Amino acid sequence: MNKPRKTAEQLVAEAEAEITTLSVDETNALLGSEDATIFDIRDVRELWREGTIPGAVHTPRGMLEFWADPESPYHRDIFASGKQLVFFCASAWRSALAAKAMQDMGVPNVAHMGGGFTAWKEKEFPIEAVEKK
Repeated sequence: MNKPRKTAEQLVAEAEAEITTLSVDETNALLGSEDATIFDIRDVRELWREGTIPGAVHTPRGMLEFWADPESPYHRDIFASGKQLVFFCASAWRSALAAKAMQDMGVPNVAHMGGGFTAWKEKEFPIEAVEKK
């Protein structure tokens, strides 16, 4: 028996109904805050091409759940810091799914930035170059 198929758009909409979305302005206000960490979940090639939000922690989307899971050998302490964790991607689709996954894993104080890096650039907020390593 075939299960009904969901589209990526449906999954994003379902995630957005359950997660916290911060505006680009709200995210910009968190820059430099001791109480928040901003995560760029885009592919590294996107960072090389377009730059990133200053101070953002690059967290490849494919590693996110493993870095957040305290039982994983790849765990990163920042996910257990209690800080506000804000995720962003290019257009806020991947970050909505990422924030939902973090919420489902029990990571507290999670949000994503509505509009993504595209909206950040439109606001002409600061961008930090990322060099290839």
